[in-house]
Amino acid sequence: MPMAMRDIRVVGDPVLRTPCEPVTDIDERVKALVEDLLETVDHEGRAGLAANQIGVSLRAFSWNIDDEIGYVLNPRLVEVSEEEYQDGDEGCLSVPGLWFPTERAWYARVEGTDLDGKKVVVEGEELMARCLQHECDHLDGMLYIDRLERAQRKKAMRAIREML
Repeated sequence: MPMAMRDIRVVGDPVLRTPCEPVTDIDERVKALVEDLLETVDHEGRAGLAANQIGVSLRAFSWNIDDEIGYVLNPRLVEVSEEEYQDGDEGCLSVPGLWFPTERAWYARVEGTDLDGKKVVVEGEELMARCLQHECDHLDGMLYIDRLERAQRKKAMRAIREML
């Protein structure tokens, strides 16, 4: 099955606000989804991509950080640093062109599985941690703008209304 670069769904699309279903069977459809996630994230300026961002409501995401590209099925955020955090600008392919300061844990650890059903652990600091938290939020139907402080969120919502 050929890989495909998939269109990114943008804010306003209900699929982005719907919690994703767990992957229960690793069939051809799921294998094709993983290939599409890997192909679609493999572009400069893309750090992560959740399945619902390409219109598939399943718990899977891919990442492209520091020249490492990977994926995880049924990811669960199992650990974040409580003391150390980061508050740099965050953006999202589904909220194109907008960046806002977003507080995230400095370290994050995700557990899930791969296409063979084997356990996968993905962890990292800084950008990788931000990506893991951001993508897990997507799979729960959340966007990073939901995490913004009130004044920033108002600014973001105004910018989104102008964009739509």
